[in-house]
Amino acid sequence: MEGFVDTIQWIDTIQCGDSKELLGKLPDGSVDLTVTSPPYDNLRVYKGFQWDFCGIANELFRVTKPGGIVVWIVNDGTVDGSETGTSFKQALYFKDVAGFRLHDTMIWRKTNPMPQVKQPRYASCFEYMFVLSKGKPKTFNPIMRKTKCGGRKYDSTCKNMGGENGRTKKEFDINLESVQYNVWDVQVAKNKTAHPAVFPEQLAHDHIITWSNPGELVLDPFVGSGTTALEARRTGRHYIGFDISDEYCQMARDRISNDGKKKNGV
Repeated sequence: MEGFVDTIQWIDTIQCGDSKELLGKLPDGSVDLTVTSPPYDNLRVYKGFQWDFCGIANELFRVTKPGGIVVWIVNDGTVDGSETGTSFKQALYFKDVAGFRLHDTMIWRKTNPMPQVKQPRYASCFEYMFVLSKGKPKTFNPIMRKTKCGGRKYDSTCKNMGGENGRTKKEFDINLESVQYNVWDVQVAKNKTAHPAVFPEQLAHDHIITWSNPGELVLDPFVGSGTTALEARRTGRHYIGFDISDEYCQMARDRISNDGKKKNGV
């Protein structure tokens, strides 16, 4: 298609500009995984930020490979005492209009949330992580957790099916591990940069290793301080990051470069 760039020109780079316009320059089906936390409901001020959610959602569907994933991490603001519901509206647009499947609704539970000013509601401590797939997900490398009684045998009974009376005794071996829950407890990142909301490295890391494989391409169209790109590089993936702020783009580049120097002992 005329005007498209070869994806390889932008691999392992941070590009400055409007996310929708930059997405429009990527080829169809060129991205394996997107992990992003866009500015939502004007809860924070981001330099130069402009928003076209519908256009970006449609472009993300186009550039995502069949079986690819978009992890969309958002929350709602409160206006006149009520939550906006923006997060749900976005998830439904991705599902009902853009063409994604809503593969999972995950929760990021913050282990160190900000103290809440007195409000007539319980203190907020989480954000939504909508896992959107283009068709059936092609990759799932689950994070496992140890089971409490792993390795033991468990005796139980189950009701007989087909109308038979009584119950049948069953013996089960309890697995040593099981798939992690879809509520993730992760500490809010300590902000050592000028960016107003640094994304937690663990959160980006865990999504990247779950939904992609080494050598694949990870995108963040709101890259900010560069956490998604940094974790993609650390885990052997390629990355592309977009941000409209020149300052944030350079911040992300410097952060990735400095991390590489530390790794090489420079």
